[in-house]
Amino acid sequence: MRIVLLLFMIALVVAVVLGVMLVARTRSATPLSPPADDPREILKRRYAAGEIDEDEYLRRMSGLSQDW
Repeated sequence: MRIVLLLFMIALVVAVVLGVMLVARTRSATPLSPPADDPREILKRRYAAGEIDEDEYLRRMSGLSQDW
């Protein structure tokens, strides 16, 4: 009887660990950042690379945030 109880406890622990791993994997698969082709992300990369200066960055970012 003890062996059955021990095997049940081991199976329960394994099931919980696998469940946690599955939830963690599905949550990490969802993108938290905007897509790389988002205009704001492109603008941020260009500013970080030094292709545009701060004034140009702020002007264009302001234009992107306006509702037309």
